[in-house]
Amino acid sequence: MEIIPAIDILDGKCVRLFQGDFDRETIFANDPVEMALRWESEGASCLHIVDLDGAKGGEISNSKTIKKIRNSTNARIQVGGGIRSVDSAKRYADIGVDRLIIGTAAVESPETVSSIINIYGPSSVIISVDARDGIVELDGWTRRSEVSAKSLVQEMVSYGVIRCMYTDITRDGTLTEPNYNSIEDLVEFAKISVLAAGGISTVESLMTLDKIGVEAAIVGRAIYTGDLDLRSALDAIK
Repeated sequence: MEIIPAIDILDGKCVRLFQGDFDRETIFANDPVEMALRWESEGASCLHIVDLDGAKGGEISNSKTIKKIRNSTNARIQVGGGIRSVDSAKRYADIGVDRLIIGTAAVESPETVSSIINIYGPSSVIISVDARDGIVELDGWTRRSEVSAKSLVQEMVSYGVIRCMYTDITRDGTLTEPNYNSIEDLVEFAKISVLAAGGISTVESLMTLDKIGVEAAIVGRAIYTGDLDLRSALDAIK
């Protein structure tokens, strides 16, 4: 299982939100590029980058910063937030982003997902399944849909998706523990690669996710607060 540090960008700064609440942000660094270099220096081979302004507003907003990260690090990068069209996907692909994370568009414009897969290939796309009580939320978790996590994954598989990321919004940024039951249920149901996020704060939680069979764990607040040491986590999970 791979461990992937998260870098959430809001107003050009590296932040963490509590349960996705934009009114409960904590700024951890003024320069996201420095954080990217730090996590790479501690052993990360992939970085999970979210343009929170783009996720909420629907348009890419931090591409210059993300391009700087791309040009500064040798780590693979996966980026989400505001990718709602083929054109926005192309903007990131053109600067060398390895994987495109698509959330809202997967629900509201599945044909866009299909087009992006046809252009860049299924290995370049991750569907972000962000759920609260099993129901997917959109626009940076500011709007609730009527679609269940399972039904979204099932539909996306029919469009050629081979990888999804599941986040339990109620656990995100809480330093509690992941929703193991929901994650395991989705791993067994989906039959595709699953990345897990939300509430991952200990080596023990990473070991449990590894046993469940997730492909990668996205770690956020815990590595910023020091509750989880990235080097130790990487050493523990080979």
